[in-house]
Amino acid sequence: MTQTLLEAARRYAEAHVDALGVARTPFPGLVILRETQPTPLQYAITRPLVALVLQGKKRVTMGSNTFDFGAGESLLITSEVPTVSQITQATLGAPYYSLVLELDPALIESLVVDMGSAPFAHGAPVRVDPTEAEVADAALRLLRLLERPAALPILREPLLRELHYWLLSGRHGGAIRALGVTDSHAQRIARAIALIRAEPARPLPVERLAAAAGMSLSTFHAHFRAITSLTPLQYQKQLRLIEARRSMLADGTPIAAAAYAVGYESVPQFTREYGRMFGMSPARDIREARVRLRTAA
Repeated sequence: MTQTLLEAARRYAEAHVDALGVARTPFPGLVILRETQPTPLQYAITRPLVALVLQGKKRVTMGSNTFDFGAGESLLITSEVPTVSQITQATLGAPYYSLVLELDPALIESLVVDMGSAPFAHGAPVRVDPTEAEVADAALRLLRLLERPAALPILREPLLRELHYWLLSGRHGGAIRALGVTDSHAQRIARAIALIRAEPARPLPVERLAAAAGMSLSTFHAHFRAITSLTPLQYQKQLRLIEARRSMLADGTPIAAAAYAVGYESVPQFTREYGRMFGMSPARDIREARVRLRTAA
């Protein structure tokens, strides 16, 4: 099954991959990633997703936890948490391929209602396990559908729904189910996270975040940390630094302008905190990134 899925992903990626190694599909939130060499560290706050690795290897770090995984394994992220990722095994002859699907909360909520009562659970927001056969089978049929454009409008939604169903029925269904349970702790914390992401440059008192989540301060702190592994202040700081880095690397924003744009009032403070998170100063990071881009070109 894994080999057949890999071949389907390879065919589509070779025809549609862009300069960043991403092949987008007509399915909402579904992309194929392709890399022909190991990558530098990549920092992001990722929405809840599942990534099926089909070839090559990858490493993802969240907080103090590091996950190394490869073909036949899946990465599941059930909360919008900061991660550091790196493709560790990929060559021109054997590229890294993975199928990445952003989880659809509305679809999960509909399925939770249809599937009836079942326990939902919290736990580590990032986890890795072998890809389950039913998930791989549904993913393969999704990719095969890409080769039948006339059938896409009719079968796209049912197949996406089926894939979410098998994810909910699998070993981590309880964690995914929490995303679709109305007014669950996961949904409440998601409202606070949405507020932080919408206003990354503004100081957000924890009282306002707790109010958005509909929780007392102590309850909010406890559940925010349980779901994201960070305090609200740590989360906002990492979000600001990741956004500033993206702006400097992708848009060419000067260091001071990037710092002020995400809410820093002091460039030296920004530089110190940037160095602690990314392991080097902003100037050096940008310089080395540009060298990598020139070399890759």
